[in-house]
Amino acid sequence: MRKLLLSGVCTSTVQLPGKVVVVTGANTGIGKETAKELAQRGARVYLACRDVQKGELVAKEIQTKTGNRQVLVRKLDLSDTKSIRAFAKGFLAEEKQLHILINNAGVMMYPYSKTADGFEMHMGVNHLGHFLLTHLLLEKLKESAPSRVVNVSSLAHHLGRINFHNLQGEKFYNRGLAYCHSKLANILFTRELARRLKGSGVTTYSVHPGTVISELVRHSSLLRCVWWLFSPFLKTPQQGAQTSLYCALTEGLEVLSGKHFSDCHVAWVSAQARNETIARRLWDVSCDLLSIPVD
Repeated sequence: MRKLLLSGVCTSTVQLPGKVVVVTGANTGIGKETAKELAQRGARVYLACRDVQKGELVAKEIQTKTGNRQVLVRKLDLSDTKSIRAFAKGFLAEEKQLHILINNAGVMMYPYSKTADGFEMHMGVNHLGHFLLTHLLLEKLKESAPSRVVNVSSLAHHLGRINFHNLQGEKFYNRGLAYCHSKLANILFTRELARRLKGSGVTTYSVHPGTVISELVRHSSLLRCVWWLFSPFLKTPQQGAQTSLYCALTEGLEVLSGKHFSDCHVAWVSAQARNETIARRLWDVSCDLLSIPVD
């Protein structure tokens, strides 16, 4: 049944010896499968994870399966800007290059809660955390060009809205919609980042991985039941990783920087996701929230 619903496989044969990759949330699901494939192609892969112990187990598994010993685990908690800054500082001291950054980690259906810095959890982790991480690694990506940034978004962005008067969900909160808003933010961030990076040799893409059997639904018992009922129709994490891999590896994709992909093809996005004014304002607001100088 699952085979009938499949489309989109990364067919690139690009090998990555000497290339350096960072994958966030790489200790489970799509992130783990993405990291494994990039390690298989010879890259030096950093698993940037909140749970280092779990990350070490996954790193050993990937090393065993691929024969690539250059699979490293580093602590990264996207719900805490101190952790993000510490990760970036350590990485920049350790590595001279960065060729691929895959912003894959995320939370979904979280009951209302705040990050260490007071941001609503979905917006804080899914958007602001990756926004700050990318900002801190951007000079290294430019120095290593051609390089790529892949942001994992979702079809759910179609239900999202950027309400600048309620960005932290304090006036109104629905945990399902909060996820959708953060996924819309991922696409807007990708578009604005691409605009700002024109001519730099760094390109960026957002992706919808498909509806994947994953741990993302762990905070909703209802969604866990729905996932179980529909599991024959859902993608495996390996299938879900294909579009991230396609955007990270496919040659000649540079002209499509800023675009959104699904099933390894350019995909349609919502009207708000195409709104350049909102994208620029979200960039400025994000910089302000993270105390990044607005340029």
